Amino acid sequence: MMRAPILEVRGLRIVCDGTVILNDVNWRVEPGQHWVLLGANGSGKTSLLSALTGYLMPTEGEISLLGKVYGETDWRELRKRIGLVSSSIRQMMAEEEPALETVASGKYAMIDFWGRITRAEKTRALRLLRQVECEYLAERPWRVLSQGERQRVLIGRALMARPKVLILDEPCAGLDPAAREHFLQFIQRLGRQKNSPTLILVTHHVEEIMPAFSHVLMLKNGRVQAEGARTKVLNSRNLTQAFGSPLRLIHSSHRYRLRFR
Repeated sequence: MMRAPILEVRGLRIVCDGTVILNDVNWRVEPGQHWVLLGANGSGKTSLLSALTGYLMPTEGEISLLGKVYGETDWRELRKRIGLVSSSIRQMMAEEEPALETVASGKYAMIDFWGRITRAEKTRALRLLRQVECEYLAERPWRVLSQGERQRVLIGRALMARPKVLILDEPCAGLDPAAREHFLQFIQRLGRQKNSPTLILVTHHVEEIMPAFSHVLMLKNGRVQAEGARTKVLNSRNLTQAFGSPLRLIHSSHRYRLRFR
């Protein structure tokens, strides 16, 4: 018996002010898969994310999550099933808020949480800090956390709502090389955990694609350039077409890098 997909996009088309932003995008994410959303600037990655999270209405097509169709189900409730970690959220956090409260506030999707956190919520938030390897940060305010620590805390915050999909929107932006590598190794461990949500990594950089990511969706000019298993899709030809430059993909020790040909 076939299992229902975690996420399915069918014939998605988005037109804004007469400009076609996404055109005939089809994408199916099965349980147990982790995906990379890859493409150059202007390829449509941000627009696709906005459509998935309900902030950009499709002109045509259909999006379903866990069998629920956007437009036929309460979008606000369905959105809670998708966790999002992005630089825009990172910049909105309250400077003095302790990491434990930042994580706990994820249950309510509220920035600068002002309510009372219950004992059960504190217990779960502490457990999630442990899961993202940041239990020692529980009482530290946001302003003293490093960029890498902030990204891990935001992942804990996203997990507080028990999402089925966790979108990591360019999570390494602003990280120095050492912090980026530490964070990527953490993402690898997270993706290998038994009860991990489906991960979707949005990036421009093949160097950030860890072995835990099984599939790739490559966009170019609002269309799907290639999609499918990482081992079949991630190659020099597809990357050259997606980025519009002659590129050579080098694969070594389970990691990737690019060279101009």
